[in-house]
Amino acid sequence: MSETNIKRKQLFIFLLIAYGVTYLMGILMWYGSTASLELSAFPNAQMMYPAAGVMLAYVLTERGERKLTRWFYGIFLLMTVLMAVLAVLSVLAPESIIQLPGGEFTLWALVQQFVLIGGSLLCWIALLLDGKGRRKACGLGWRNWKPSLFCILLFLLLYFGRTGISYALTGQAGFLVEILTGPEAWSYLLFMPVNFILAFAAFFGEEYGWRYYLQPILQERFGVRTGVLILGVVWGLWHLPCDFFYYVTPDKGLIMTTSQIITCVTLGIFFAFAYMKTENIWVPVILHYMNNNLAPVIANTYSADVLENQEVTWGMVPASLVMNGLLFGFFLLAKEFRGRKVPE
Repeated sequence: MSETNIKRKQLFIFLLIAYGVTYLMGILMWYGSTASLELSAFPNAQMMYPAAGVMLAYVLTERGERKLTRWFYGIFLLMTVLMAVLAVLSVLAPESIIQLPGGEFTLWALVQQFVLIGGSLLCWIALLLDGKGRRKACGLGWRNWKPSLFCILLFLLLYFGRTGISYALTGQAGFLVEILTGPEAWSYLLFMPVNFILAFAAFFGEEYGWRYYLQPILQERFGVRTGVLILGVVWGLWHLPCDFFYYVTPDKGLIMTTSQIITCVTLGIFFAFAYMKTENIWVPVILHYMNNNLAPVIANTYSADVLENQEVTWGMVPASLVMNGLLFGFFLLAKEFRGRKVPE
């Protein structure tokens, strides 16, 4: 089989898993929403599908051409299957709600958290067992410490800067300072590095699919800038089931989808910039983790369901477009987007 045909087959497998499974599970999410069931198990499982699609594509087509991280890939794929099964069970065999300090969980969602934590720890061990050569061959090595740290710190500056501006525009300029100086925020922030170690697999699941695999393909086909913009739309539409049945109620799904695409396009520009600057997939993984897990801090709501049933309106969309476009879209002008080779 020619290299071109192999790449086409890999892309087909990736899309089949990343999108096919996601939208198929979306049917169950729709059913669960009509029955007012708890659906938190679905977003957690969905984050795993893009990387699983890449891994299956490589395993089924490479046949020895690439030294694959066999232990890491194997554990991650097993985790993905277990997470998906537990999501299905949360709808087909719903259990009573379990009240914990972090919020309310169904039995299956709680078991899923144990799978995520245990699997993430095993994945770290697997990365060591697979060795440096295999990690490098699969794009899993840590590279370029200084630019990597720079991108992480820059993202934090932009993230909190955006939040500060948003609060200032609503006449609450001092609220962010009040939040960040509170003991609850500091306790949460200090625990975030530990939580990353325990739950990194979910965020890796998205970034290995979007940034490591699909971004270079789209950039080669459509150009460095346009490829990233298309990826943002593709990434945004991938969230469709969650946009309609988890983040908001179905009647506000279109608003959430529009907002999601804006977020994914603009945030995707910065993630792409960071990945091209560092050639280190772990940087977008860390950025994605921080973006999601800082939400309880800026919302001052330390609850497991902080992302569920959000309040959104069409009036919020233009502000999101302007704010995110200026802060993150600005990086389209960075030198990394000007005629450079895409990451390998």
